[in-house]
Amino acid sequence: MTQQQRLDYLVGQFWQESAPSRPLTLPASVAEKRRILRSLMNTRMPAPLPAQVRQVQDEYLCARAAERGIVPLSALPTVAEALGSALPEGRLISLWQGDITLLAVDAIVNAANAQMLGCFVPMHQCIDNCIHTFAGVQLRQECARRMETLRSRFGGDYLQPTAQPMLTDAYNLPAKKVIHVVGPVVEGSLTPRHEAELADCYRNVLNLCAENGLKTVAFCCISTGVFRFPGDRAAEIAVDTVRHWLAGHAGQMERVVFNVFQDNDLARYRAILS
Repeated sequence: MTQQQRLDYLVGQFWQESAPSRPLTLPASVAEKRRILRSLMNTRMPAPLPAQVRQVQDEYLCARAAERGIVPLSALPTVAEALGSALPEGRLISLWQGDITLLAVDAIVNAANAQMLGCFVPMHQCIDNCIHTFAGVQLRQECARRMETLRSRFGGDYLQPTAQPMLTDAYNLPAKKVIHVVGPVVEGSLTPRHEAELADCYRNVLNLCAENGLKTVAFCCISTGVFRFPGDRAAEIAVDTVRHWLAGHAGQMERVVFNVFQDNDLARYRAILS
């Protein structure tokens, strides 16, 4: 199958699954077909895929990652190299602006919500949506299984607590694992509790990496989007927490990447790390 044939096949299969009684006329545009496929994947409830459909999905997503440009760790200079940083941890930290779903590291961090099932809004540009889209539907299935196990222990209304990370496979992403963590939600003024919870997010993720032999991790900007944590303070807490953890855990991490997407976040981290 060519990549075009895989795309057409997947759009047809996911459409038939979601709306079997409604005919589908495939658009001519590849971009429009990709939007339809992503929207169908975004809204799909966790459930197994038939083996053939799963195989085609995996082949398609792996090829898409290669087309979009996988970024190896070797392409990420440390802040000591790129910024001339004199920080003692500067040779263990990188700052990179781009799409976290393209990083070939041991683990990427997902800013999740408390339901831990990903974003169900079609084509939403949050990191949770992007990670679930390019990992494939197996990621939502695994998250659902994990949450079901937790609900059997803690009750049917269980939600993942703030700053308690969950480790899953990464499936069709270049990374080996995904670490999902729920950041603090700021409603009104920023409080010391919000700040402590955000620091716990970074600290607990690093602890989880150390426990599982994950030597390279890429952090997104936790809580700074729809969770409304002020960007300047979030960057300060992220860098301070990571630096202190690295100083106290010599040899346990080979690289921590601060991944940013927006220009203003890049400027914030550059100022702190320079």
